[in-house]
Amino acid sequence: MDPVRNPYAPGAGQRPPELAGRDRELQQFDVVLERIARGRPERSLVLTGLRGVGKTVLLNALRSQAIGRMWGTGKIEARPDQSLRRPLASALHMAVRELTPRHRDPDRVDAFLGVLKAFALRSAGDDAKLRDRWQPGIDVPAATGRADTGDIEVDLVELLVDAAGVARDVGVGIALFVDEMQDIPAPDVSALCAACHELSQQGLPLVVVGAGLPHLPAVLSASKSYSERLFRYVRIDRLDREAADRALVAPASEEGVAYEQAALDALYEATEGYPYFVQAYGKVTWDNAPTDPIGADDVRMAAPEAQAELAVGFFGSRYERATPAEREYLRAMAALSDDTHGVVPTSDVATYLGRKPSSLSPARDALIKKGLIYSAERGTIAFTVPHFGIYLRRHATV
Repeated sequence: MDPVRNPYAPGAGQRPPELAGRDRELQQFDVVLERIARGRPERSLVLTGLRGVGKTVLLNALRSQAIGRMWGTGKIEARPDQSLRRPLASALHMAVRELTPRHRDPDRVDAFLGVLKAFALRSAGDDAKLRDRWQPGIDVPAATGRADTGDIEVDLVELLVDAAGVARDVGVGIALFVDEMQDIPAPDVSALCAACHELSQQGLPLVVVGAGLPHLPAVLSASKSYSERLFRYVRIDRLDREAADRALVAPASEEGVAYEQAALDALYEATEGYPYFVQAYGKVTWDNAPTDPIGADDVRMAAPEAQAELAVGFFGSRYERATPAEREYLRAMAALSDDTHGVVPTSDVATYLGRKPSSLSPARDALIKKGLIYSAERGTIAFTVPHFGIYLRRHATV
């Protein structure tokens, strides 16, 4: 097949040519946007799932829906140990700028921008150097007495309430999208939950859409007990057989290429429907197939190359981030997870390594912080990356 015409896109967060298996989530978000626009109560949204299931792709698709309804939007990617103030201020600035041309009261917009500037400037101390201060490109002076206390919970509530007011003036809303939400520092998680709670109580048109690893609901619940009722949680999982086939067949059909049924069987067996793997195997299989239609032999010939690319770019890059002690912990998990779908009791890891559980806590906590494992439930851990245990059993020796 002509590699220039290859339709598959195995990139991080890159939208595939056919966004298969996510119709329900897209339709549900349309309902959320319409209800909020009509002043109806609606909860913010949280997407959870393993890496490689397409959370970021779906997050971007939901943002496109909001943009299509003329909403103001902004997106951030949370990072460990980084305050929300600066990235959230930038995202909210972008969202309001999208609404400004339609707002009839420039003074009202300027008043909000002054509040936004005051909020952002609190990200650095009064004695911070100029290079460490946020330069938002906002010409109006910073407001006083609003969103400038230095208490992130108080300030964020006031800021988002004011932003929602600007959107309501225009007859639309604001949607803030937060990727890697589990990495938000604990005080900022609490502030974000409090702000969403206040927005919900006042029926204001601002919605937060977060995406993160499977333990994100536990992170939110630990911050605010009412977060279980504050957000609508949507589990994003691997594609079923029909959706996985559609993700492969539909883009190929656009190029006039077909798949034999045996080839689709082999691809689903190899990928198990994980969207990133579907795109990765689809791309390599296309490049290696000599003629149309693509057959099972083409899949078998391409499989080693696809596995090699995943071993370097998807698995190996993550394994390299771990220290020797953390790698030892990962290899123990891999050895124990063969028959448990990746979920392993922490006590079993300690027994396997001949160590006291307390001595392994630093390695476990560091791996959780790096996003390589998560606590599936109390006393257990699991890989955040599908097939990571398989990779470790085959390749990781040191």
